[in-house]
Amino acid sequence: METILVTGGAGFIGGCFVRQAIAEQTCLVVNLDKLTYAGNLDSLRSISTHPRHIFIHGDIADRALVERLLREYRPRAIVHFAAESHVDRSIEGPAEFVQTNVVGTFQLLEAARNYYAELTPRQRAQFRFLHISTDEVFGSLGSTGRFREDSPYCPNSPYSASKAAADHFVRAYHHTYGLPTMITNCSNNYGPYQFPEKLIPLTILNALRGKPLPVYGDGRQVRDWLHVEDHCRALWRVLAAARAGETYNIGGNCEKENLEVVREICRLVDQMQPNLPHVPCEKLITFVSDRPGHDRRYAIDAAKVQRQLGWRPQWDFAAGLRQTVEWYINNTWWVERVLSGAYRRQQSPAIRDAA
Repeated sequence: METILVTGGAGFIGGCFVRQAIAEQTCLVVNLDKLTYAGNLDSLRSISTHPRHIFIHGDIADRALVERLLREYRPRAIVHFAAESHVDRSIEGPAEFVQTNVVGTFQLLEAARNYYAELTPRQRAQFRFLHISTDEVFGSLGSTGRFREDSPYCPNSPYSASKAAADHFVRAYHHTYGLPTMITNCSNNYGPYQFPEKLIPLTILNALRGKPLPVYGDGRQVRDWLHVEDHCRALWRVLAAARAGETYNIGGNCEKENLEVVREICRLVDQMQPNLPHVPCEKLITFVSDRPGHDRRYAIDAAKVQRQLGWRPQWDFAAGLRQTVEWYINNTWWVERVLSGAYRRQQSPAIRDAA
C-alpha cells in the first residue's frame, strides 16, 4: 500500500482531500498539521481512528520532523496544503504568512529534496510533490478574460504575495534540482467544514443568528466558485496522471458577484428556516469599507486540466450552495465548537505530537 504525506490535512481543503483519500482511495495518509486556528480535528472525526489515517501534530517549518516522517513512512507523494490563507489576517499580521507560506514551504522542499535523492530510480519515477496554490497570485482581472497557467503573477495582498513566493520556490526546485513538483492554482472554494471567516460560511451563520451580513465596498467583486469536493477530485487526477513540472488552474467556471452570493444565501436560509424572527435575511446586509488592495475580479480558465486530465466539476453552484447551507444548519455541533473555541482544546486518539 502506497503512502501519501499530506500537510495541512486538518484544514478546509486538506481535510476534504484526506476524507476522500480514506473513502475513495487505498493509500495510507500521514496527515501533518500544526493545528493553528483553522486546523480542526472535528472535521476529521469520521476518520479519526481509521487505520489508514495517521495524524501528526507538527509544523512544516520543522525540517527535522518532516525528514523523520519521510524516513519512517516513505511516501510516494507529498501533497502540500498547509498555509495561512485569510487575506484580512495577512493585512493585519503578514509575518505569520511569510513564516508558514514561504519559510515553511522552503523547509518542506529541502526535506523533500534530500528524501528524493535517497530514492531508487523506480521510486524517483513515481514520486511527486504537489503544491496547492491560489488564483490570487495572478492579481486582479478586468471585466473580461480569465487567468491561464501562463498569466503573469501580480499579487496584491501579503497573503497572495506569500503564496506567489511559495509557487516560485516550488517551480525553482523542479528546474534547479529536478524535484518532480507540480502546482495547482484554484479559484474560491466553498462547501462543508469551511472555517467561518470566509464569505459563504460567515454569511450563512450570521444569517441564521440574525447578525449583520458584512459586504465589502459595493459587493460587486467577482469570484469564480469551486466546490471543495470537485477541487480535491481534480487534485487526485493531477497526482495520478500529470507530468512533473506541470501547472494546472482549477476553477468551477462559475463567476458570481459577492453581493449575488450573499443574496442567494439569504434566500436559501429564508426558505429552509422560515420561522426565524428576522426573515427576510436580506435586510441584514450591511455594506462596510472595502478591504485594502481588494482585487476586483478573479476567473479561472480550467481548459488545460479538463483537456489533459479529463477533469470537470460535478457540482453546479446552485446545488452546491444549497448543500452547504443545509450542512451548516444540520451540523450545529461542529459550528458551536468552532464558535466557542472548544475545537482547539480537543485531543484525538489518533493524534501523535511531533515531540
